[in-house]
Amino acid sequence: MRAFGFLSFGHYGNGGGVRGVDARQMLHDAIDIAQGADDLGVNGAYFRVHHFATQSASPMPLLSAIAARTQRIEVGTGVIDMRYENPLYLAEEAAALDLIADGRVALGVSRGSPEPADRGWEAFGYTGSTDPRGADIAREKFEVFLEAVRGRPMARAAQSPYGAPVAPGAGLRIEPHSPGLIDRIWWGAGSRDSAEQVGRQGLNLMSSTLLTEATGDSFGELQREQIDRFRAAYREAGHTGSPRVSISRSIFPVVTGEDRLLFGMRPGEASDQIGIIDGMRSTFGRTYTGEPDQLITQLQADPAVEAADTLMLTIPSQMGVALNLRILQNVAEHVAPALGWKPSTEGPVQGDPVGAS
Repeated sequence: MRAFGFLSFGHYGNGGGVRGVDARQMLHDAIDIAQGADDLGVNGAYFRVHHFATQSASPMPLLSAIAARTQRIEVGTGVIDMRYENPLYLAEEAAALDLIADGRVALGVSRGSPEPADRGWEAFGYTGSTDPRGADIAREKFEVFLEAVRGRPMARAAQSPYGAPVAPGAGLRIEPHSPGLIDRIWWGAGSRDSAEQVGRQGLNLMSSTLLTEATGDSFGELQREQIDRFRAAYREAGHTGSPRVSISRSIFPVVTGEDRLLFGMRPGEASDQIGIIDGMRSTFGRTYTGEPDQLITQLQADPAVEAADTLMLTIPSQMGVALNLRILQNVAEHVAPALGWKPSTEGPVQGDPVGAS
C-alpha cells in the first residue's frame, strides 16, 4: 500500500440522522480534517458527491479551499456523478482546481450512485436518457470530458474572433488547461465489466464502496478479481503506464478504552452484507474494528487490500474534527505501516502517465 487517505460522505442535518451539524459546519470541518490529515502525512482527502441529499455536493469550492490550506495531501472525489455535469464546464473547473493544487488532484467520476431523486439529473437540465439509471448520458458526457481535459479542440473560433488572439475558424480548447490532469482521472467502477472498460481507456481505477454483483465470494475477493481484470485490460489495450487503483474500507483501530466505547462492533458489521441496489443484488464491504494487531492480520488477508496501491478510509465526518483525526492518527501510527505505507513528506503519490494519448 503506497497511499492512504480518507473518504467523507459529508453528512449533515437532521434529515440524515445527524444532529448539530449543518452544511456550514460540515464544510468547515472537512477543511480542518484535511489540514490535520496533511500534517499527519496522510496522502489523500476525498469526498463523495450526492445531489438532493444532506451530504457533500458541488465539490470544487471545497476542494479548492482544502488545496489552498494544505501542502502535500491529494484532493479529490469519490465520485462525481456525471449524469449531473456539463462536461466542458467540469473540465474548466477541474483544470483550475488542479492548477490551484499544484497537481494534487485525483478526480474520481462515474455514472453515480442511487439517489433520493427520481431521475434527478433531468431537473438539472440533462434529458434524453433512455436508461432508468442514466448510465447512457453519463458515459457520453464522460467521453466529452476526457477530450476536453486532454486539450482537444471543443469549439471553433468565430470568423471575427473577439477577445482572443486566434485565427478565424481555429480550434479552441477549454481554458484553463492543466497538462497533467488527464493522468489523475479515475473512474469509479462498481462491477468487473466496468473495471475492464476503465482499463481499456487507460485511466485509474476507483473500486466502488459497493459492488453491483453478488457471486458468493467475499467483497475483497470480488474487488481483487475486478482489479486483476482492470490491469489485464489495461495491458491488452497497449497502455504502458502504471495506473493507480484505490479501494475503500471502514477501519476503526481500538487503541484506548475510549476507542472501544466509541467504535465497539455493532451486530452485522463484522461480515460483508448483501442487498439490492438499483434492482441488482449487490455486495457491501464489512467494517474492520479491533486492536491494531488484529486489524493488520485481517487486512493483510484481504485480497483487494493486497492488490490496491491506495486505501481510502470512510470516516464518520459528522462526528467532528478531533475524533476523525484520532482515527486517522491511529491508522497512521498503528496499522498502515504494517501494510507497507510510509507518511507523506513531499507530496502526493504519483503513478506513471496513464492517459496522455
